[in-house]
Amino acid sequence: MVDKPPAWSSHDVVGKIRNILGERRVGHFGTLDPLATGLLLVAVGQATRFFPYFSAADKSYCGRIRLGYATDTYDAQGRAITIESDELPDKEKLLTAMAGLTGSFLQVPPPFSAKKIQGRPSYKLARRQREVELVPKLVTVRSFAMESYNPPCVTFRTECSAGTYIRSMAHDLGTALGCGAHLQSLCRLSSGEYRLEQALPLQEIERLAAQGGQPSFLLPIETLLSGFPKVLLNEPGCRLIKNGRRVSASDMEPGQPWPSPLSPIIRLFGPDHRLKALARPDPDGRSLHPFLVLK
Repeated sequence: MVDKPPAWSSHDVVGKIRNILGERRVGHFGTLDPLATGLLLVAVGQATRFFPYFSAADKSYCGRIRLGYATDTYDAQGRAITIESDELPDKEKLLTAMAGLTGSFLQVPPPFSAKKIQGRPSYKLARRQREVELVPKLVTVRSFAMESYNPPCVTFRTECSAGTYIRSMAHDLGTALGCGAHLQSLCRLSSGEYRLEQALPLQEIERLAAQGGQPSFLLPIETLLSGFPKVLLNEPGCRLIKNGRRVSASDMEPGQPWPSPLSPIIRLFGPDHRLKALARPDPDGRSLHPFLVLK
């Protein structure tokens, strides 16, 4: 877990971790814009294969929105696209507008984003001043709370589903208020079960890695996806899943309950307590089908 500094892209952080660890297989679970800081989950080695399960986790953020004018990027790094307004809302009107941006709704991503249009990131088209039409996506904003209001800036906290653009929330807030707005700063506080307090700055990660041995900042792959059921297989069961074959209760170490067939994922461990695979319950409820087998 990395505490991303400002001005760094998520790709920059991944490149830095690759250099620190000398490991090619490094990826991140959920992009942060260069403007943003805070929690960036970075996976190393086989953990990179878990991307779908971490990137889909809910997120929380704090930040600051600047009222008065909108920008083309929807944040402070962009070019103003509206004349600055000196008619700013009072606190009650602002609270009402923020409440209107909670719940589930279709959100249009910013033109300057990594969303693909005919296979090309929309920001590349936007930089060339080409018209960008992005498909709205259903998002859920569970809370959008004001922390303070010192016109023209409002500080906030929000909890939202994966894929929610906080820049779009800031832009839409300005549109709803009629004064324009853009995101001035942003910090990710959490992603799923992980919190910013657990993250380390890149300098500290580099220092710890230089001490040699297994870096203390790396979470064992066995601790990941801990919210899903765990099954301990016997040796014959491990041999079966290595070939992608289903396992049943007879392939488990004794004394374990059969996992619920309602769980979307079952973690399969070997007798050595090492994570071997992820599996799905078969419709018959009597076997587990491995779909991701670790080497």
